Amino acid sequence: MSWWRVDTDTLAGSRFATSPLAEALAGLKTLHHGRAAHVGERQWLDTHLSSYRARLADDPVTAALIEAALGRQWNATFLTPTPLGGSDPTFTEELERIRSVPPAAVLADLGESLNGSLPALLRRDDLSRRAADLLEWVWTEAIQPSWPRRRRIIEADIVARTARAALHGWATALNEMRPGMRWLGDDRLQTTVCDSPALELSRVQLMFVPVTLHQTWVCWDVPPVGGRNAHPVRRYAVVYPCSGVLADDERCAAPKALAALLGPARAELLTLLDTPKTTTQLVALTGLPLGSVGRHLRILREAHLTQRRRAGRHVLYFRTGAGQVLVAAQLSGAGAL
Repeated sequence: MSWWRVDTDTLAGSRFATSPLAEALAGLKTLHHGRAAHVGERQWLDTHLSSYRARLADDPVTAALIEAALGRQWNATFLTPTPLGGSDPTFTEELERIRSVPPAAVLADLGESLNGSLPALLRRDDLSRRAADLLEWVWTEAIQPSWPRRRRIIEADIVARTARAALHGWATALNEMRPGMRWLGDDRLQTTVCDSPALELSRVQLMFVPVTLHQTWVCWDVPPVGGRNAHPVRRYAVVYPCSGVLADDERCAAPKALAALLGPARAELLTLLDTPKTTTQLVALTGLPLGSVGRHLRILREAHLTQRRRAGRHVLYFRTGAGQVLVAAQLSGAGAL
């Protein structure tokens, strides 16, 4: 297994971040491997896979590049830079970091991925541009049209995990984040079941970056820092998939009888509150405006079908006993039909 030793200050200062480039990279990895994790992802893959493969068929150099960068146990480092993690990075800003990687660094990363057996086809100086162009195509064709909804899902996941960490501690939040990842105690975070040298994370920036597609990887970099007495500001990131209930479009619809009783929007909200959720999560799941969600939640709460509680900076809504009975009766009745 592989693990990081994360000191107390680093863990306390860690944060969640949104990255358009990470979402595009997750899309590229899903298209490259051609595997879907759930029904909603399969629909997305079926829509874009044939055009992706046609594009690579017309560009054998880029096809060989991506196979070398993603086809082995480890991703080529140049293709998965640590997200910028700023307030609102754009895809173009993040993509420029790949486009500007020096040719020698790209060849070195590919050589490491391929255990030194770099084919002659890839011994050229334009590989970073080709990788960036392909990622730009993935973003434009397959990610950007649905980015507003994807971003809402990502933000909802961040809210939920932040609340979970506040309620139950970082160990619980980290154990549920990605396959093979768990808190071992004694400042040790297992990041993967694959064997690799342990890393010491002290005086560094640690980020957790959700993506809506079921992909996960770790990355780090050491940007140059000027000044005779300056210490390098190293940045590490764990990219992980959003929780399935948020990422999967095939959620359970509210029973028709419940919708007739409460109204479609309130019935859907009550059905979704099988586990506590914030208004941000409910907006992402339903597509309703924030004001409408808040208004419907107030009516449900006044009817004693839901309650709310504060978890850190967030407010979680959940069903009351009466709400549970109402939904359960409708779902069991629908099943009996």
